[in-house]
Amino acid sequence: MSTKTRLTVLGLALGLGAGSIVWAQSRPQDSMKKPFGDKEDVAFAQKTWKAMEGYRDWKLTTDVFAGASPHGKWVRLYSTWVNVDGQAYPIIIKDNFGGRGASPETIGKDPDHFLKAVTIMLQRRPGYDPDNNDWFWVKFKPDGSVEKNAMDMPLAGRVAKGMPRGCISCHSQAEGDDYLFSNDEE
Repeated sequence: MSTKTRLTVLGLALGLGAGSIVWAQSRPQDSMKKPFGDKEDVAFAQKTWKAMEGYRDWKLTTDVFAGASPHGKWVRLYSTWVNVDGQAYPIIIKDNFGGRGASPETIGKDPDHFLKAVTIMLQRRPGYDPDNNDWFWVKFKPDGSVEKNAMDMPLAGRVAKGMPRGCISCHSQAEGDDYLFSNDEE
């Protein structure tokens, strides 16, 4: 299966699955909360990292393909559902690779050597951030700690909500109003 086909399958599987979520409980939250980095978001991010254990073995995975800023020269996507605090959430993980000598071949032989960051999109329960399809964003360092921006704000939660640059402003441009680019491929 080609990378392009895998991306389409990956995006459609997650997008269609996420669209059919029925939640037994929903705790509406203020969608106008701080744009990112509060203690709740960081704590949820840390639990999510633990729930992602072994993600490189997931079946819904792409080959390494050319990436774009800010994710890295090379990327690989993974997707499935993860359980955090007893709730199942759809998730997309993007390994962001770079560095001298990085190529699909060298990354395949030693991914940890070229891994620069791990970014995720996880769709939370309805009410988390209805303005942005309830997506939760995190940029992890390779060791699983949450990265911070230049203002020392943790990059977790509603990352850069309402700002001209960042996760939300970029992904809101994806076709289909689903914040996913992977299923926009032909």
